[in-house]
Amino acid sequence: MATAERFRAAVENRELTVLDDLFTDDIRLYSPVKFRPFEGKRLVIGLFGVLYRTFEDVHYGGRLDGAADRGADGTRATATALPFLATVKGRQIHGIDLLHFDGARRITEITVLIRPQSAVQIVAMAIHAGLLADGLLPAPVPAER
Repeated sequence: MATAERFRAAVENRELTVLDDLFTDDIRLYSPVKFRPFEGKRLVIGLFGVLYRTFEDVHYGGRLDGAADRGADGTRATATALPFLATVKGRQIHGIDLLHFDGARRITEITVLIRPQSAVQIVAMAIHAGLLADGLLPAPVPAER
């Protein structure tokens, strides 16, 4: 089974252990809720644990394969776009997971796009709370008075 199909099945079946085999150690996940990427296998897999609790009824529909430019150096990589539908707090969202692969077909980068904007705001709050609860983000320091 191709890496993209294994990723799809792992997300739909909420299997974190499968993702460990699919990701490179230095994987980056670009999220619609954060400017800088989530970096490193531990953090990205932890993020998927939070996403599994946040997104309900995730279903992928289709697959687009091709090549993608990778930055200013002009290198090219294979990529797969996986459109999906999911429910977050009772609201349906549309999204795309854009996967980039290395030569061994392991996932090096994921870019997640979702709509509508109201869903992005709901997802941002849920992800932040989940990452804090799981200890993947430092607790905020109270402001001095």
